Amino acid sequence: MKHNFSAVLIYALSFFCHAAELASGPMLGHVSAREAAIWFQSDQPAAATLAYWSLNSPDERHHSAVVQTNLEHANTGTLLATNLMPGTAYGFEILLGNQPQTAKHRQTFTTQTLWRWRDDPPDFRFALGSCSYINEAAFDRPGRPYGGDYQIFDAIADKQPDFMLWLGDNVYYRDTDWEAPSSMYARFSHTRRLPELQRLLSTAHHYAIWDDHDYGPDNSDRSFFLREQAVQVFNDFWANPITNVTGAGGITSFLEWHDVAFFMLDNRYFRQANHRVSGQRTILGKKQLEWLINGLKSSTASFKFIAIGGQFISSSEVFENYVMMAPGERRLLLDLVAAEQIPGVVFLSGDRHHASLHKMTRQNSYPLYDWTVSPLTASTHNPLPGEGQYRVADSVYTERNFGIAEVSGPFNDRTLTLTLHDVDGEPVWSTEIKQTELQ
Repeated sequence: MKHNFSAVLIYALSFFCHAAELASGPMLGHVSAREAAIWFQSDQPAAATLAYWSLNSPDERHHSAVVQTNLEHANTGTLLATNLMPGTAYGFEILLGNQPQTAKHRQTFTTQTLWRWRDDPPDFRFALGSCSYINEAAFDRPGRPYGGDYQIFDAIADKQPDFMLWLGDNVYYRDTDWEAPSSMYARFSHTRRLPELQRLLSTAHHYAIWDDHDYGPDNSDRSFFLREQAVQVFNDFWANPITNVTGAGGITSFLEWHDVAFFMLDNRYFRQANHRVSGQRTILGKKQLEWLINGLKSSTASFKFIAIGGQFISSSEVFENYVMMAPGERRLLLDLVAAEQIPGVVFLSGDRHHASLHKMTRQNSYPLYDWTVSPLTASTHNPLPGEGQYRVADSVYTERNFGIAEVSGPFNDRTLTLTLHDVDGEPVWSTEIKQTELQ
């Protein structure tokens, strides 16, 4: 009996004396010319700080404010490197309880360049994709696993994008997950800890919107009883620029990367119940729509990307396409973009489990494009018969995939190159869109 008690005591002491370590990350979050966010998750509550230094002056170390992780938020945290210099490469390391964490991959970031009034904007590239399903047999449906081809994340990292834009369904809540916030945190944690994901997290900056599966139940809307908790979980796992830019809730956000603007929309928090027959059928809601139009009108960006979870341009009344759920609001947005004569608009979307490019020609204006990139690791689905209107020839791809978008060329004459890649990084389709074509 005494021997057993001693063994339990030794076990308990070893548990409590175990130093905190990284469970996932670090992940590069939002970076501007003067500030950078680094996300991480510890394996137990810990006091964390970020040490960072210019690669040109490695002996001059700076430290962030202390962030305390806790179990209620799944031991997640975001550390801020501040007072940075534009266009400068920095190294960094995370300290948990004053213990430096061993770097498994490159740990550097470069601030955005101060180019206005000085030079042409820098060329850059970003990755994009949606529908990332990571199998967990205990909670998955019986039968063939729904997720796979996790090597896609290393293939994306190999392309060395400046950042990645996650277009929704970045995590798939299971039936048991959307019943309690703790289960939602557990699902995000399981996905974020995928070994194949870690190099990509550390070597590119990451931005995200959501769709139904990383918000709540399938096809969920503003009636989801844990929608406020869903916002908190989302914000705890992503290091976007400030969310809730509308002041009305949700995760709407905005990003500028050099001369390009990204309007990152929330297509769930404000959405009226699907197929409701009374009231106004809405996805974005009045406040978000007004914020979007004002932002588009005020922006002088070369390209103005509108990132949204589901297809916008498609005229096919299927599934959760915008024209199916809120045709009047879709028409209003199209009319406002035309009436305000806003140049450079391009839509980016996910959801559909296949990739395709749609192009809507308009009278007395430039064509509107919507590039759907899906899925990353979830299973694939073919387009339905009759979905061909507005679709660009040969742009459909029905295997797992990711996109790379490159912006290049001199100021006011930029070129957008869209290239779709398979799970091993091989190109399968590409096209160019000139800035001058969208004016």
